[in-house]
Amino acid sequence: MALFIPTYFSPISQYKAILNSDSVIFEIEDNFQKQTYRNRCYIYGANGKQLLNIPLLYPKTDGRKKTKDILVEDSNWQKRHYTSLKTAYNHSPFFEFYKDDLLLILNKKYKYLLDVNIDTFLFINNVLELSKEHTYSEHYIDTSSSDLRYLANSKNKQELSLKKYTQNFDAKYGFIKNLSILDLLFMEGPNSISFLIKK
Repeated sequence: MALFIPTYFSPISQYKAILNSDSVIFEIEDNFQKQTYRNRCYIYGANGKQLLNIPLLYPKTDGRKKTKDILVEDSNWQKRHYTSLKTAYNHSPFFEFYKDDLLLILNKKYKYLLDVNIDTFLFINNVLELSKEHTYSEHYIDTSSSDLRYLANSKNKQELSLKKYTQNFDAKYGFIKNLSILDLLFMEGPNSISFLIKK
C-alpha cells in the first residue's frame, strides 16, 4: 500500500510512483498546505516553466483546514487553464487526441478541490489504462511503510529518477523535469507508460 496526496494533474514523479505501487491510498484527512501540488501544476509554455494554479476559498473555521474541506473559487480558472494548455500544446503530437476528455474536467463545475484532483487522477488512470484502484484514508495516517505524500510538495528535492523525452520547447529552454503528467501525455501519448515504468 502506497500513500499519496491527491494533487492537480500530478507531477510525473507521482505517477511513476503510482504506476509502480501495488495499491494506492489517498490521504484526505491531512491539513491543507499552501504552495504544494494540491492546487497547482506546471506545464512547458512558450516562455518556459508555467504555473497553472486553482484559486481557492478556505472554510471559515478556527485552526487548521483539512484538504478535503478546501473549496474551489467560482471563477474562470478552468477557461484560463485550458487556454494555457492549448497555447502550450496545440502543436504537440497528442493534444488533439486527449482534448475532448480533458474538457470534461475543465468544463465541469466543482465545489471541492478534492473532487477536481480525483477527477484528474481518474482521467490519467483511464487514458493511460493504469488500472489503479484507489481508496481513501479514514483518519490521518501517521506512518506508512510506503509514505509518498512528500511528492505533493512542490519544493521536494527527493524526486524519483525520470527519463528524458522530447518537449515542445526544449530546443529553446532545454529539458524541464517533473512537469505535470499532462506534458508527458501530450508529447508521448500511450507511450508515456514506458517513461513511468521503474527499471
